[in-house]
Amino acid sequence: MEKETSDPTLAASGQRGPASHERRIQIIESASEHFRKNGYKKTSVADLAKAIGVSSAYVYRFFESKQAIGEAICGMATGKIITAMHEVANSDMSASNRLRKLYTTMLDKGLEIFFNERKVHEIAIASVEGQWSTAIKYHEAKYEVITKIVQDGRASGEFERKTPLDEVVIAIVETLYPFSHPILLQQSEPDILHQRAVAVSNLVLRSLAP
Repeated sequence: MEKETSDPTLAASGQRGPASHERRIQIIESASEHFRKNGYKKTSVADLAKAIGVSSAYVYRFFESKQAIGEAICGMATGKIITAMHEVANSDMSASNRLRKLYTTMLDKGLEIFFNERKVHEIAIASVEGQWSTAIKYHEAKYEVITKIVQDGRASGEFERKTPLDEVVIAIVETLYPFSHPILLQQSEPDILHQRAVAVSNLVLRSLAP
């Protein structure tokens, strides 16, 4: 009998069983293909089970629901963006250049993952609308990265220190939505979004000047 996962992160997102089990990987791969072809909403757990030659009950040994499978796929996608965000925040550039770079990095990665990998876009929207754990972690990562950059900028004298830190971080997070939200990203052409990202980041930086 397979051991239930003790990882609280997996359990919270509805995943069960050994994290590295071959069948888990097979289910995710099958789901990725089905979501790409038929869409997340039109794909059932029974469809996925049939594709890999197992019963629906067997799939439920690894995922408690279709949403849990979607979260696994969405988590891998947003994880790439989160990694890129941390790379920017931890780079040796000035805080000003890191903040400017964050806007374009999140935009480029969002367009690449949510649209070039089309299977992820519908799942990402479901994640945001349903407040899945993947969406919450993505949002928390933005706060974490921006907080680090602003704190570094204040320490180096690049940014003003009078405004409460949490107020500054909240405001910057709000300005990032048009360049990081899966729904908003589809409403403008990439070239226009890049122009706006540069303009907004420059305006934010001017507001942070000491």
